[in-house]
Amino acid sequence: MRKLRRVRCPECRRLTDWHDNPWRPFCSERCQLIDLGAWAEERYGIPGEPLADEQEKSTEKDNEAEQGGRKDEGASL
Repeated sequence: MRKLRRVRCPECRRLTDWHDNPWRPFCSERCQLIDLGAWAEERYGIPGEPLADEQEKSTEKDNEAEQGGRKDEGASL
């Protein structure tokens, strides 16, 4: 007889079956969607060096702040 594995849901910490669980490692679709929403809102992140695009954006923002929010003072509206 095979022993069924039970794990804790990463969202609500309830024990749930691993086998035959369509939402694993979560206990339910609700917990799965809560976790997905947290990733979508960027509440989670993977540590590492910023990407080149992010570094360029932060440099542009710094330059705009130094110029008083204007990218090109000679441009007309």
